[in-house]
Amino acid sequence: MNITYSFDYISFANAITNLIIRINMKLFQFFAIAICLCLTTTIFAQRTVPAIDVKTLSGKSVNIQDYTNDGKLTILSFWATWCSPCKKELNTIADYYEEWQDEYDVQLVAVTIDNARALRKVKPMVDNFGWDYIILSDQNEDLKKAMNFQTVPQTFVIDQDGKIVYTHSGYKPGDEAELEEVLKEHSR
Repeated sequence: MNITYSFDYISFANAITNLIIRINMKLFQFFAIAICLCLTTTIFAQRTVPAIDVKTLSGKSVNIQDYTNDGKLTILSFWATWCSPCKKELNTIADYYEEWQDEYDVQLVAVTIDNARALRKVKPMVDNFGWDYIILSDQNEDLKKAMNFQTVPQTFVIDQDGKIVYTHSGYKPGDEAELEEVLKEHSR
């Protein structure tokens, strides 16, 4: 008895191609999930304010977490005396700040990144504008680097548990309405 085998090369090639595609899709999915996990870990690692020392305007060293982990909703605003948008943002917030304190139990910590030379302009500017904020100095930009941003103004909202719930770079009129919505959403 003779047995004849027939071999369909096209079907074989298609089967191999489909197998390769399925393997590549699985690899792609594996790497996509791995990348997402890495990015998520990086983002969540930065979800709290790092324990970095900054200075008060009188030169006393304090840890920023003393202000961001105190059970209050906190606006953390980085600024500089030479930054016009920074001053506009802080001046605009000043118009709402007392109301926000009453409604949302919020505090604003304004951290200047001015260097030692420009730092002497900070207190007169704060007094001139009448800002009733906690003013701190990060003249070596250690906190700025740890918070991983490049330009000012840079604004963060930290909830009562010390978690960063909002970040915003730059300032344009109307940004304060978005900021208030975040405060409203996270107030207790």
